[in-house]
Amino acid sequence: MKYFNVGKIVNTQGLQGEMRVLSVTDFANERFKKGAKLALFDDKDNFVMEVEIASHRKQKNFDIVKFKGMYHINAIEKFKGFTLKVAEDDLSELDEGEFYYHEIIGLEVYEGDVLIGQVKEILQPGANDVWVVKRKGKRDLLLPYIPPVILNVDILYNRVDVEIMEGLDDED
Repeated sequence: MKYFNVGKIVNTQGLQGEMRVLSVTDFANERFKKGAKLALFDDKDNFVMEVEIASHRKQKNFDIVKFKGMYHINAIEKFKGFTLKVAEDDLSELDEGEFYYHEIIGLEVYEGDVLIGQVKEILQPGANDVWVVKRKGKRDLLLPYIPPVILNVDILYNRVDVEIMEGLDDED
């Protein structure tokens, strides 16, 4: 079964079994809602166990979660640095024009008929996502996910069409 990252446990929170999670999902309220099931992976990306969310709340930039059956700091301290993932079977259907990160990463990026490179990762610095495009013989290209830049995403044909606006590529 395939799993996809939804967050990383960065620390404990208090003494009652809560953990600070740095979320990497656009669906935090769905992924961390009470009763949701997630997979826990260690720092070497090995499956550890399935966990069920007992509670969830937001605090600053973190999602504070508690696992069912683990209500004391001693039960969860060992999970610091571990990753929370959702099983592929538990992914929801998205609206048209919406994509999961794992669907975008690896797509080929074209400007017209010219292959620019391949999407290597997606950053979330603030107002909009930034797609990191790996290029041969050049530094990575950072493209904001905004309509004038990202023109078309075609998952079926493994292709993203872009228009690189002036100032985005400092190697031209």
